[in-house]
Amino acid sequence: MRIYNTLTRQKEELTPLHEGEFRIYACGPTVYNYIHIGNALPLCVFDVLRRFLEYRGLRVNFVQNFTDVDDKIIRRANEEGVAFGEISERFIREYWTDAKGLNIRPATAHPKATENIGGILAMIETLIAKGHAYAVEGDVYFSPGTFAGYGKLSHQPLEDLEAGARIMVGEIKREPMDFALWKAAKPGEPAWDSPWGQGRPGWHIECSAMARQLLGETIDIHCGGQDLIFPHHENEIAQSECCNGVPFARYWMHNGYINVDNVKMSKSVGNFFTVREVAEKYGYEPIRFLLIASHYRSPVNYSVESVEQAKASLQRLYTCRNNLDFAAANAGAAASPEDAALLEKLAQRRAQFIAAMEEDLNTADALGAIFELVREINVQVLEAGASRAVCQGAAALLDELTGVLGLLYEHLEADQAPDAQAEALVAERTAARQAKDWARADAIRDQLKALGFTVEDTPQGAKLVRI
Repeated sequence: MRIYNTLTRQKEELTPLHEGEFRIYACGPTVYNYIHIGNALPLCVFDVLRRFLEYRGLRVNFVQNFTDVDDKIIRRANEEGVAFGEISERFIREYWTDAKGLNIRPATAHPKATENIGGILAMIETLIAKGHAYAVEGDVYFSPGTFAGYGKLSHQPLEDLEAGARIMVGEIKREPMDFALWKAAKPGEPAWDSPWGQGRPGWHIECSAMARQLLGETIDIHCGGQDLIFPHHENEIAQSECCNGVPFARYWMHNGYINVDNVKMSKSVGNFFTVREVAEKYGYEPIRFLLIASHYRSPVNYSVESVEQAKASLQRLYTCRNNLDFAAANAGAAASPEDAALLEKLAQRRAQFIAAMEEDLNTADALGAIFELVREINVQVLEAGASRAVCQGAAALLDELTGVLGLLYEHLEADQAPDAQAEALVAERTAARQAKDWARADAIRDQLKALGFTVEDTPQGAKLVRI
């Protein structure tokens, strides 16, 4: 598999540091509100990465954190007059609701910043001892100027980054680019004991400490959104490599931005949507489909039209899958000499799918392979009235490939088993058609419609579909 490494700005062969195992760290949400569509993009994309690596027989130790102490969390807690922990725990619970809806598999570990204060303090003390950080009036700052590699991820030299930096009023750091590792306690804010007095960790050091604690000093892949490249990931590299003395992450993967009606999603613009509010209207699975239908490094355009198209595309997959179940239940058990050849031909789409995924996680082309498989199934299996073994084999292949992308996990209401009255009417309609009583057959179709069903005539017989 080749992936685009942000660090080197080129595609590279993906090989694990430890035989047969990838160690991956993904930046998780800051839990002060419901996750939005922009948060959902890396969740879905890197869930697919993990699923594909496991599909190819590799172990994946996947860590995704929760930032559960932060200025935004504290601000919301103060506005509501509650403890900061009440806000973070509330929205961690809400995260799990949305993650389950999007079919995001739980990570191997979901560390919280507040549960890793000891590891954070240990890293800060090491950075001070090595001359990369300094304490002043209860704060601790990291000095990027002490790290020769600063700017290597964002590909901007330190002097260029410094040109736009300023020391704000009230700040006590030495240089404009210095960033906080530890913040001295302020009235009304949560605080922990430290060698420099009570305070709380800075954002960047939290991820470095949690990655080191759970994955080791050098990890295989660090991933997140493009907006995290600078300063968050740049600062993670600097503090981790200065502390540990070894490379932090071997590969860096970053997904593109979310646009809304071709304008970058932003709270300031007002084109901001939470996953919850979109799911209430369209369901969760169309959101997941939309977010992985483009190459992960490309921008994703969210619009009413795009999510409707995602819903329609999903329906094509569901229709094919359910028709295969119906066909298998009604097909003859006798095998045909051509069965093996047909299944082998369908299986060529597996190779096409894998090739797409191995070329920088190209989910767009992988979906293309799946839809070509669906077209072949519709023509060569369903319309041709293939044997039960072929129907079952085609269904298993479709499940296999869509499962890697985390799709077809919802059972649509339209595919629920119809009631006995509708089944009896279908049998009566079939008898009427055999007797060429077309008027009675049409009348029964109208009765079925009144009950909420339509009927499709297939090579395997009449199939009820809930309207």
